[in-house]
Amino acid sequence: MDPRTTALVLIEFQNDFTSEGGTLHGAVSEVMEATGTLANAKTALEAAHAAGATVIHSPISFQPGYYEISSHPYGILKGVVDSTSFVKGTWGCEIVGDVAPSGEDIVLEGKRGLDAFASTNLDFILRSKGIATIVLAGFLTNCCVESTMRSAYEKGFEVYTLTDAVGATSLEEHANAIKFDYPMFSKPITTAEFTAALAGELASADTSRGY
Repeated sequence: MDPRTTALVLIEFQNDFTSEGGTLHGAVSEVMEATGTLANAKTALEAAHAAGATVIHSPISFQPGYYEISSHPYGILKGVVDSTSFVKGTWGCEIVGDVAPSGEDIVLEGKRGLDAFASTNLDFILRSKGIATIVLAGFLTNCCVESTMRSAYEKGFEVYTLTDAVGATSLEEHANAIKFDYPMFSKPITTAEFTAALAGELASADTSRGY
């Protein structure tokens, strides 16, 4: 895995999901605890920084009143509205401190739905930076992460998903997506495998340069 052409995309690591007191934390806390979602995401982020890979944060946010979407939402977005989640300017909408953006990290703007490509300039950023490989982590395993994965696959990127750095509203949904859906649209790997791949590329690159 070449850090120069690799981007780690962290999807919705926001307090409403990740933190005690977050409006949707109770729904994902079981899977987060079982997989070590946040700790693994932090490890992946640190490895990406150390290797010089591109890091992109993809938060979702809405104005108070949710005027950016239908006045009669259904499905997952209805759950967001009903729980008053991801409202701009609130603590719940902020990216959690463990994986907060830093340095040259990129923070996407405009995500209003599930697919991180759909209402943002993610595709433009990736192509302008020469990114060929994207590595996904975040929430929900079977929703925004999977939607983004499918789009990335269709767009011709090499897609990896970090199976222990994603979270869903139940262990059953989480396991089902990883077992049946992820292999169809990505290369599922663990955080440890991701960090090893980045380190291996660094080692070979350093050797080739005579370091």
